[in-house]
Amino acid sequence: MSDTAIKVVNPATGRLISAVEGWGAERVEAAVARARTASRAWALVPVAERAARAARLARALRERRGALASLVVAEMGKPVREAEGEVEKSALTAEYYARQGPAILADQHIEVDAAEAAWVSHEPLGLVLAVMPWNFPVWQVMRFAIPSLVAGNGVLLKHASNVTGSALALQDLFVAAGFPEHLVTALLIADREVPEVTARLIEDDRVAAVTLTGSDRAGAAVGSAAGRAAKKSVLELGGSDAFVVLDDADVGAAAAAAVKARFANSGQSCVCAKRFIVSASVADAFTSAFVAGVEALRVGDPREPDTQVGPLARDDLRAAIHRQVQDSVAAGARLLTGGRPLPGDGYFYEPTVLADTGPGMAAFDEETFGPLAALAVASDDEDAVRLANATAYGLGLSVWTADPARGVALARRVTSGAAFVNAIVASDPRLPFGGTKRSGYGRELAAAGIVEFTNTRTYWVGR
Repeated sequence: MSDTAIKVVNPATGRLISAVEGWGAERVEAAVARARTASRAWALVPVAERAARAARLARALRERRGALASLVVAEMGKPVREAEGEVEKSALTAEYYARQGPAILADQHIEVDAAEAAWVSHEPLGLVLAVMPWNFPVWQVMRFAIPSLVAGNGVLLKHASNVTGSALALQDLFVAAGFPEHLVTALLIADREVPEVTARLIEDDRVAAVTLTGSDRAGAAVGSAAGRAAKKSVLELGGSDAFVVLDDADVGAAAAAAVKARFANSGQSCVCAKRFIVSASVADAFTSAFVAGVEALRVGDPREPDTQVGPLARDDLRAAIHRQVQDSVAAGARLLTGGRPLPGDGYFYEPTVLADTGPGMAAFDEETFGPLAALAVASDDEDAVRLANATAYGLGLSVWTADPARGVALARRVTSGAAFVNAIVASDPRLPFGGTKRSGYGRELAAAGIVEFTNTRTYWVGR
């Protein structure tokens, strides 16, 4: 097998699922040419028809939910119930844009005294390059692709190599739902060649814009390349969300929500709560309830419907979590539960809770992408704000309190792309999603997500 082969390994067993040869430059060029042709034709299709295809996509997603979920489970280890939920959420998003897309994209007429008529139009940009991650193999693609396609664009998809089967299945799904062939094109690029090929594609005049969900390093490379090419980019680069529990919160409810907020998708989500900042007067009660909830989590075969925590997607990710645990303990954190890789096949790691964390510790400063929670105690609301803001990231924030007005007031003092009070941070097709600071820029979903990759064009007709 060559060094440009793309290998997919089942993280629950460590066994090879498939291997395909990465494309060379000629095959990439042919794919881009076909995608460009399909994109230009698609831009001329009326928006009502584009939206109708989104409705058909929702039906196709539900028809293939079992097969898609099984593929996600096999390729990245997501517990099967969550994988099925990911497909259903994608279908709901397709339905949202089928209903709302035409109205959002409709011309906006403006009264201007000096003009016979004036209006603002949202017109397709063209072919958009999407560099997508492995942690939500279906949803991450769909939340970008659906609004972009309804807006009249085409999609070049560079999916993560460990979910190559999912990338090809989604490409086929769009065709089955009635979208033109080659309008969504999955590019199979060997890992070592991704930086060079991505940079070349961003420079290509046929590519109008780029979006990436991934690491800070990848985001910096893509953002700078897009800047040099003067092209639109949207970056979603992860987070280290704070989950703040104030002294008047319902501790039991907050602790139960905290377990879900941290360990969904086995902790491998940008919007998983990662830093738990708890008021001193309720810290002991919260910690006790939280640890009990974590220790009750069912870790195991992600194919089993009662499994709540599966393996990490790759062995290097498990090693990274273990390093963060060890470094934090060496810096003074206390290990309350977990803290070690599980023996046997696959890339399993014990759900882990660290106490006495704070700025200067790996578990608090870095994005922890796995089943690791960091607890910190705040002396008062002012201290909670200080700790919540003590991060380079700015994606989500969750605040728990008996007084919603107090929660909103605190949230306004913490920098993030979204703030939830007495609720777990989540994405919803009706609301914009995205971050600030090192969590990136731009927005997906809702009206903002469908107009991100359009040319907002002014028309003026003189008297």
